[in-house]
Amino acid sequence: MTAEKVDYILKGDYVLTMADSLDPIRDGAVAVRGERIVHVGPSADIEKRYSAERTLGGKAKAVMPGFVNTHTHAAMVFFRGMADDLPLKVWLEEHIWPAETRWLSPGFVADATELACLEMLKAGVTLYNDMYFFEDASAEAVKRIGMRAVLGVGILDFPTAAAETTEGYLANADEFIGRWAGDELVTPSIAPHATYTCSPETYGRALEIADRHGVAVHTHLHETRWEVEEIKRRYGKSPVELLHSEGLLDSRVLAAHCVWLTGREMEILAERGVSVSHCPESNLKLASGIAPVTEMLRAGVRVTFGTDGAASNNDLDVMSEMATAAKLHKAVSEDPTALTARTAMLMATRWGAEALGLGERVGSLQPGRLADVVVVDLHSPHLTPIYDIYSHMVYSAKASDVETVMVNGRVVINDGRLTTLEEDEIIRKAGEWKERIAS
Repeated sequence: MTAEKVDYILKGDYVLTMADSLDPIRDGAVAVRGERIVHVGPSADIEKRYSAERTLGGKAKAVMPGFVNTHTHAAMVFFRGMADDLPLKVWLEEHIWPAETRWLSPGFVADATELACLEMLKAGVTLYNDMYFFEDASAEAVKRIGMRAVLGVGILDFPTAAAETTEGYLANADEFIGRWAGDELVTPSIAPHATYTCSPETYGRALEIADRHGVAVHTHLHETRWEVEEIKRRYGKSPVELLHSEGLLDSRVLAAHCVWLTGREMEILAERGVSVSHCPESNLKLASGIAPVTEMLRAGVRVTFGTDGAASNNDLDVMSEMATAAKLHKAVSEDPTALTARTAMLMATRWGAEALGLGERVGSLQPGRLADVVVVDLHSPHLTPIYDIYSHMVYSAKASDVETVMVNGRVVINDGRLTTLEEDEIIRKAGEWKERIAS
């Protein structure tokens, strides 16, 4: 039998498909042709059936889907460490918003997004969900570097460098979604910031745009105790109750944080099909609180991982979020079986893609899916010996263990180095921006 031609075979001691069966494939492989996965299975079977232009991975490697960062503000990477050790309201209103007023521009966003994408790709993140401004500049940067992103145009009810009025933000979003619909790497969306910065009317209009274009909605929800108390003072209802009463919660919505929730509010999110992005390290650093993740999971809410922006975390590493969350929720629940390693991996991969409406395309290694694949090097002291690969990926592995990253069938990280743009040039530009901002 003549072997079928494929572009790549990615081999590993372990293949974690993150599909219906979570059992790892020992000595497995993934065959890729063009932008798609054509076969996943034992390495011997793959190599009998397929002939590849190039083979990646091999012994002491793990092959898995790329990680998904379901909540970030990528371009805020240029504000990393600028205003640390402050509560969210002070950090945002007295430091970040003034800095954005001074520096936000398409050029800033383009250069910062390149740095953010470089950081995420080197940590095995192949897909991220953004909420920011000048997203055309972000989209072009994403395309240059070869990453996958859902880019949400930020909506506010007050002026910034991005728009003068609510009408302006909404028009920007409508036009952006139209321009980028159908792109192979960029999925446009709309992102009303939060209930304390957007009125229910603004949310309603944002959802109308989302309905018309068939795109996702990305928002902050119940991040801080102050936010919940402020919305109750304004409207007599919590943020979840307010949006629910206005018919503004459904399966298109991805809500970031969800720290201060009651049992009934979790039920509402589950009933309406809202997904949650859990950002434990940002929540801890800003002292916003600890989200009731195990309770949300029990209530039937799909929970995923986000890093938030690098200005409040201070990195964009989903592997780190996964490790922090898995241990944190064991401690707060006093239950060592809470948030198992396998659940954490699902949250970081397949569930993240599903929450963004891309679960039929990415998030798991299956024939027909787009080839967003990561190879992790297991040949390190901190990953030896191996009894349970899931345990190692959640509790032991680090971003520096990522060796190869493929997005849409294209190798964008090879031996830990970016292949599409010059890493040193991206970092040089970031240094120049830092000097301008600091001065």
